[in-house]
Amino acid sequence: MNYPVIAEHILATVQGAWWSRRRRRDDVPQLPPGAVHVFRVGGNYRQFPEGMVFDPSHPDVLDASSVSLVDTRARLVDVERMLPSVSEADNFTVRASFTCQVTDPTVIARQGIIDVTVPLRAYLMGDGDLPRVSAGYRVEEVNAVRTEVGHRMTAYSTIVPPRVAGMNVEFVSAEVHASDDLRDWEQKLRDERRSRELQRGQRDFETQAAHQIAELFSQGSDHVDAFGIARKEIDVTEVAARIHRNTEEESVRRHKAETAERDHAQSLETTAAQVRREVLLTLLRQMGGSEYGVDYHQVLDQVLRETGGQAAPGLGTTTGTTRMVEPGPARPSRTKTGRDGSYDPQGGFVKDEDDLVD
Repeated sequence: MNYPVIAEHILATVQGAWWSRRRRRDDVPQLPPGAVHVFRVGGNYRQFPEGMVFDPSHPDVLDASSVSLVDTRARLVDVERMLPSVSEADNFTVRASFTCQVTDPTVIARQGIIDVTVPLRAYLMGDGDLPRVSAGYRVEEVNAVRTEVGHRMTAYSTIVPPRVAGMNVEFVSAEVHASDDLRDWEQKLRDERRSRELQRGQRDFETQAAHQIAELFSQGSDHVDAFGIARKEIDVTEVAARIHRNTEEESVRRHKAETAERDHAQSLETTAAQVRREVLLTLLRQMGGSEYGVDYHQVLDQVLRETGGQAAPGLGTTTGTTRMVEPGPARPSRTKTGRDGSYDPQGGFVKDEDDLVD
């Protein structure tokens, strides 16, 4: 780094009488902010008066053989040194920071300190006990080494302060870094952990979003539509049209279902009436062909009531006739003696259930 001497230039000798001698302005380089000119006149170094407008006819400018541009602003300068670890394959790097500011530009120009890190590195290397601080630690124990090195540098700079002629130098801090290989490895592990944490976070967010969406859908389509309208992702007219269309479709479906249910119930009722009518008509026919006395009018009235007032084909009523079938003589086979020896006066009718069994 070019600090504190920014640049050095050799100046040509100015010819002519003393009253006509004048150096060209282009021979002397322009000053950057915070710097001063230091001219070498004979064996001496003289600073051009600070704050004075540059005068090409100034004696120091005319008689100078060279000029140095010296930066007088305070700077923070870092210096590094390698420190050993337990393993021969790994090292620590200590970086010491110093504040530097030029106090005497002529001394700096005479010494020609172009790079102030050279004397500061020599100062840092002068601590022979510093390597012993880190030699007992593994490279993974860099945090412990940082603490030890910080304490050592504070004590060392207090007992043996850094000195550079013409400058004010103060120790600020010391940082310790592991080797590049370990740093790359730790960075790789860190990136992998971050990637996994990011993936886990994304899965958690997706799961949470899925639960929210499921809860939203569980509250019904109306709630979903309202949520979409609130977020301006669904148009109100579109939702209204869909609701109207769904309402009409539901009304049509309900009407069809009610009509089908009514038709089914009517069909069942008609079928049941037909079955009852057929059963009664069959019973009536069987009773009409029997030789026993039957109140035909009573049975016929019941049939008409069950069939809706319509007589079955082949059956009719006779006015003034009380009975369509009169009791006739009992069949011989029907007149017999019971099991207990008693005679059946009804011409074969059974008196109890036991007579049904032969």
